[in-house]
Amino acid sequence: QVRLEESGGGLVQPGGALRLSCTGSGISLSNWNMAWFRQAPGKEREFVAAVRKRIGSLYYANSVKGRFTISRDNAGNTVFLQMNNLKPEDTAVYYCAADRSNDYQSPVSAEYDFWGQGTQVTVSS
Repeated sequence: QVRLEESGGGLVQPGGALRLSCTGSGISLSNWNMAWFRQAPGKEREFVAAVRKRIGSLYYANSVKGRFTISRDNAGNTVFLQMNNLKPEDTAVYYCAADRSNDYQSPVSAEYDFWGQGTQVTVSS
């Protein structure tokens, strides 16, 4: 049974940092395109960042480029999202997702097969 579990969310002041983790079970994350999405209250789920299976190329939403970094620890079967210089508009539930089919790191949520339960990130003073 495939399971993705996020952790690392919390409350942080503007300008602060958090690192989110997504650990997989029943799945080898290095063989899947992995992505982070987020959903703020009253808004649609939006793409944040992705890492392509095997070769590890990266892709970011313009809103987080230069502030967020996605990475993957194959030995630990974990994907990370390092978030720096956080802004109030980054407040959302953050989800990790896995896609096996594509040969690219898709920003489209419907193309992902498995999702975690999400972790809340709140940026507020």
